[in-house]
Amino acid sequence: MPFKLSATLAAHSSDVRAVSSPSDTIVLSASRDTTAVSWTRPSPTAPFTQGSVYRAGSRYVNAITYVPSTPDAPQGYVVTGGQDTVINVFPLQSEREEPAYSLLGHTENVCALHATASGVIISGSWDRTARVWKEFKIAYELKGHQQSVWAVLAVDDDTFITGSADKSIKSWNQHKCIRTFTGHTDAVRGLALLPDLGFASCSNDSEIRVWTTEGDVIYTLSGHTSFVYSLSVLPNGDIVSGGEDRSVRVWRDGECAQVIVHPAISVWAVSSMPNGDIVSGCSDGVVRVFSSSEERWVPADELKKYDDLIASQALPTQEVGDVKKSDLPGLEALSSPGKKPGEVKMVRNGDKVEAHQWDSASSSWQKVGDVVDAVGSGRKQLYEGKEYDYVFDVDIQDGVPPLKLPYNANENPYSAAQRFLNSNDMPMTYLDQVAKFIEQNTQAVNLSNNEFVDPYTGASRYTASASSVPTGGSMSYADPFTGGSRYTPGSTQPPAPASVLQVAKTSVLPVRTFLSFKQANVPAMHGKLYQLDDAFRHEISTSSLALYPEEIKLLDEALTFLTLATGTPTDMPPASITFAHIETVVQVLERWPSSQRFPVIDLARLLSGYCPEAYAGPNQATLFFRALLNAAEWNEPWQAPIQKPRETNTLLALRALANGLSEDSPLGGGVWVSEILPQVANAPYEMLNKSHRVTLATLLFNLSCVRLKAPINAETGKLHVALLLRILKTETADAETVYRAAVALGNTLSSSKVQNNTLPPDIAGEIRGAVQAASVRFKEERIQVVVEEIKGFM
Repeated sequence: MPFKLSATLAAHSSDVRAVSSPSDTIVLSASRDTTAVSWTRPSPTAPFTQGSVYRAGSRYVNAITYVPSTPDAPQGYVVTGGQDTVINVFPLQSEREEPAYSLLGHTENVCALHATASGVIISGSWDRTARVWKEFKIAYELKGHQQSVWAVLAVDDDTFITGSADKSIKSWNQHKCIRTFTGHTDAVRGLALLPDLGFASCSNDSEIRVWTTEGDVIYTLSGHTSFVYSLSVLPNGDIVSGGEDRSVRVWRDGECAQVIVHPAISVWAVSSMPNGDIVSGCSDGVVRVFSSSEERWVPADELKKYDDLIASQALPTQEVGDVKKSDLPGLEALSSPGKKPGEVKMVRNGDKVEAHQWDSASSSWQKVGDVVDAVGSGRKQLYEGKEYDYVFDVDIQDGVPPLKLPYNANENPYSAAQRFLNSNDMPMTYLDQVAKFIEQNTQAVNLSNNEFVDPYTGASRYTASASSVPTGGSMSYADPFTGGSRYTPGSTQPPAPASVLQVAKTSVLPVRTFLSFKQANVPAMHGKLYQLDDAFRHEISTSSLALYPEEIKLLDEALTFLTLATGTPTDMPPASITFAHIETVVQVLERWPSSQRFPVIDLARLLSGYCPEAYAGPNQATLFFRALLNAAEWNEPWQAPIQKPRETNTLLALRALANGLSEDSPLGGGVWVSEILPQVANAPYEMLNKSHRVTLATLLFNLSCVRLKAPINAETGKLHVALLLRILKTETADAETVYRAAVALGNTLSSSKVQNNTLPPDIAGEIRGAVQAASVRFKEERIQVVVEEIKGFM
């Protein structure tokens, strides 16, 4: 029999992030509403009722598991973990509000929990460790992953498996790592034990892999169309998975046997009951139970109500395919059976386009939603190679080129707003403002209530609240290379003024306002830098790399200054940074290996932007910026693929150079520009990724702003134009890079006109050809406007 709805458990007011079902009569759920809830029933055929509500703090509860009964807790324990970093242990069905035990040790969000039948607990955290707890005391700390540990599995009391955002899986015997499994191409999100076979893993790469304990992949299960968050195994050996594509899927003998669609975007968690029923927890805040036993199904009218709820959902065309409405068949197409479970077919029903999914269990097509804004309606716009219903030009500040904000009618405004802020490295404190801007300028269609971007993965849901937005003007993000300290080196735009977010008017050249990359989480940067130093210091082979006392003193002074500068930009502290601080940064860069340089280069990025007077002496800027390029291995051979450390260091070095050109720059930009720009030009453009390219375009844009103030060295000016033309001729994918380069070229031509510099005929012809080619490749109005203005200067 197919799985059908058996129970709907509604009590949570936000996403249900974790579920556990240790018996046929107990279900446990954990939610972002800061609570965990137990659901109980007197017998497997009776309805569930809400039991105890467990509150241990005011932050998200993201993980839950169950520890069997002990004399102190005859019904067992509920174990929860979340953003407050504490693992709390509550007696099940107890009247006490305080936990019986609080397990301390993790330093960041606890996002995974599992326990053995004997009560051994394993936890996974953002702090890149897993911890094993015996008798509610720490037994082992499992270190080895390079990023957050998002999945844990206790095989027995001494054998454990962990999965991480570093894309790897590790098996452990007590505290020793005995094997590393690689194969997933994105973060590992869930693990499940397959008795007598091995285990299964799921990932953000949308795949499920089944492994032997020796590290061999037995088979791969493909079918989910987005992130797969959670796994469980039914008593008969079938695998159950839940993910970002609104579905729970049942896998039997290597094939998808059933797709259970949910009326919510994210199925965060799944669990199996001993009787074979499936429990799911979703982004709509509801826990659901599905059963393959007809006697446990809800009545027929409730089944129909649930099916109608699924059918009433509005689906974006991206989820179901891209075809013209006029090419779609009518309802008669549903008379032909599907080829596999989960197959989606779009059909015309009058003026509507419906999506139907093949349910092999019932051998019928089930409507799963109405398709919103099917292709062919004439409203789709391209941005970065993808189609959107709207692509807004957004002004964030007078005189600054507008930014692109793409949005789909079926998308939640907060999801689009968070993506926009992340893409432009703007603070999350503007999330509500951007979301309201979208709502005011569109007629949004919501798929479900309160869908936000996930602060853990950055990929699905996020809510701006006191608990999720740090104070002090900086945000905590994931480190770009190791994931440590939740720290992203490098940000771009300054905070948007609170009242100027609006649909942009036509841009007019010249644009005189410099762009910078000055936002940062300095305390996290500080922690990462000294974490690396501590690792060097405690290894004999690397102790010579450790910081010297005088270096620590000067770095501390620099970090203290930058903490104040980034936290209170309207009340800048007195300048206290000198070239001695710059020299210290250069010395450390020359000594530390490539893979550990990134926090030091990131520190240099901020010093470049906030302390231009510190390197204003003769040749000081040249020494400083040459050291940054050397640290990024700029003059080494460029071979694909670029290794991750070099990729990160290159980005940060480019951002530091861009920060070196500002309103405070000397006329002509300074001697360093003439010496450093030729080195920058040596990098093969095709080897640079999107972030590199847009940063390079920003550097060249800032140099064009310098040229608006005063002429620069003639040879440097020629190279500047040559680099801009290289971008306009070569770039085929990123409109933002082309736009910044085009504006920079327009600024340059504007300055030449003011300074009565006539372009040589060959250069003028090359410019015409380059901007014409860019306007053909990129049809965005803002680019077309700038191209026309450039032609006007010719």
